[in-house]
Amino acid sequence: MDGFVPERGCEAQTEFIYCCGAVTELLKFGSCVPGCRLLFLIIPGNPGVVGFYRTFMQTIHSMCRYRHPVWAVSHAGHCAPPDSMDMLQGAAEDGDVFGLSGQVEHKLAFIRTHVPRGTTLVLVGHSIGCYIILEIMKRSPDLKVMKSIMLFPTIERMAQTPQGRLLTPVLCYFRYLAYLPVFLLSLVPEGLKACLVRLLLGGIPSLDHTVIQPTVELLSGDCAANAMYMAGQEMEKVLERDNGTIRRHLGKLIFYYGATDHWCPAQYYYDIRKAFPHGDLRLCERGFRHAFVLDAGSDIARMVVQWIRADLRTYD
Repeated sequence: MDGFVPERGCEAQTEFIYCCGAVTELLKFGSCVPGCRLLFLIIPGNPGVVGFYRTFMQTIHSMCRYRHPVWAVSHAGHCAPPDSMDMLQGAAEDGDVFGLSGQVEHKLAFIRTHVPRGTTLVLVGHSIGCYIILEIMKRSPDLKVMKSIMLFPTIERMAQTPQGRLLTPVLCYFRYLAYLPVFLLSLVPEGLKACLVRLLLGGIPSLDHTVIQPTVELLSGDCAANAMYMAGQEMEKVLERDNGTIRRHLGKLIFYYGATDHWCPAQYYYDIRKAFPHGDLRLCERGFRHAFVLDAGSDIARMVVQWIRADLRTYD
């Protein structure tokens, strides 16, 4: 390793594609061509905006000395399409591609069509991305997965969490009323939106300023509406923990729970630890927030690489 020279052109690349008929944004650090042995694939939370994970991904890429590409795939319809593209390409292949199950199929379709066959995956999920990863492993059990890393996992009883109890009525019953302020915000000039976002996030002392522009882009009407629609389905469908899938893949799973997380309370960590005493289950000791990308992307990335350092040596 001491003689390794980092590849040239390791800057981030952004692409827009259609997947399952829905516009999808890809953020890539490094290329994954045929013969690529290992790929980190980030499955975001909700909203599924890949730009939020830029610092997190860049740190993983550099920690791995640029040996392994690090990609993130947005949720279907959670990105503002470029002028040359529409939100949907004709009729979407999945009848409800913006819904929770449709988002799972969207990720499976992406892996099948855009990840070279034979590539081993490190799946990294955040929040509802962890639920999506478990569904991916359930629906495609033969997928080559080295590890699946579950960061602040919302994989059970979401509507019963403190945040879930607060937002379920809005997301499930009054969502259309929330569309009006979102629509009005979409009419605000981009510069003013950026000022509003900075004001909103200004109370975070160590704010990662790379999240400001993705937040501005999210405030286009369709993106926010699709995110709220998906969130409403999360409240209705993420119920019991999928112990069967966890048991079948336990040796590949790492769970990291927040100590003060209002989307997956620490009690959920203690509950899963009772069910799987031999699993790799961790409780945050550093006070990181659920939305860690706001101020701790680099810190979490360093931990992720350290957790799997021994496994990565096989692919160096």
